[in-house]
Amino acid sequence: MTRPDTAEAPRADKRFGQNFLHDRRVIDRIVAAIAPRPDDCIVEIGPGEGALTAPLLDAGARLTALELDTRMLPGLERRFGDSANARILHADALATDLATLYPDAGTIRLVGNLPYNISTPLLFHVLRFAGIVTDMHFMLQREVVARMCAAPGGKEYGRLTVALAAQARVEALFDVAPGAFRPAPKVTSTVVRLRPAMPEVPLQAPERLDALLRAAFAKRRKTLSNALAGVCTAAELETCGIDPRARAETVPVTDWIRLANHLARG
Repeated sequence: MTRPDTAEAPRADKRFGQNFLHDRRVIDRIVAAIAPRPDDCIVEIGPGEGALTAPLLDAGARLTALELDTRMLPGLERRFGDSANARILHADALATDLATLYPDAGTIRLVGNLPYNISTPLLFHVLRFAGIVTDMHFMLQREVVARMCAAPGGKEYGRLTVALAAQARVEALFDVAPGAFRPAPKVTSTVVRLRPAMPEVPLQAPERLDALLRAAFAKRRKTLSNALAGVCTAAELETCGIDPRARAETVPVTDWIRLANHLARG
C-alpha cells in the first residue's frame, strides 16, 4: 500500500488549470471504470496530489506519472518514490513521446484528470500514439466531452469530434460535480473512455484529414467549396459523395475519411 502524505500540499495553481480530486467515492468509481490489472503499463497525465495514482499502484499496475508542476513533485516522491512500480517524471505531457515510456511493452493505458486549459491540445497529442494505446480514461470539462461525442449537424460537432471518431470509440461514462474537487471549479466534469479502433472506413491519411478539418472548421459558416478552396476542389468533394454547398458540421465522419484518403492517393 502507498503511504499517505502528511506534509502540507501546495495550493492549486490557475496557471496549470489545477483542481485536485478529493472525493473518495468519485475516485473509487473512476478506478473501477479503469479496472487496472497487475502489470498494466499506465501513464498518468497530471497526477497532482496522487488521488488516482495510489489506487492504481495498489492494484499492481506499473505507472509513470507525468507532472509539470515542480511544486507537486516532492509530495509525489514522498508517497510513491519507494514503489518499484512507480516512476515520477517532471514532464510536459504535450511534449512527451509516449512511445518511449514503456518501449518493451506491447501497449500502454492512459489516465488523467486533464487540465481544462490544455485538454483539447492534449487529446490531439495522445491521438498520435493510438497505435500503442489500449485505452484512455480522462476527466474533462463536460462541454469538451459533449464535443467529443457529438453527432453531425450540431454546433458541438467539429474538428475534435471527427479526429477522435476517425481513430477511436468515445464513451462518456459519468459526470462529476464541482464539489469533488479542491478548489471547486465552476463547471461540471465528465469521465470519458476512449478505445482506439478502426472506423467503418479505415483512415489511411491522418495528416491529410487534419489539414482538411483545420481548414473546414475554421470557416464552418461557409460552404465547403469556399472553406476548402486551395485544399480540394468541388469535383473532388462530389467524387466522395459530399455536396460542395454543405457546411463542415453536416458531413459525417466516414465522408471526411473518404475525402482524406482520396486526396492522399492523388
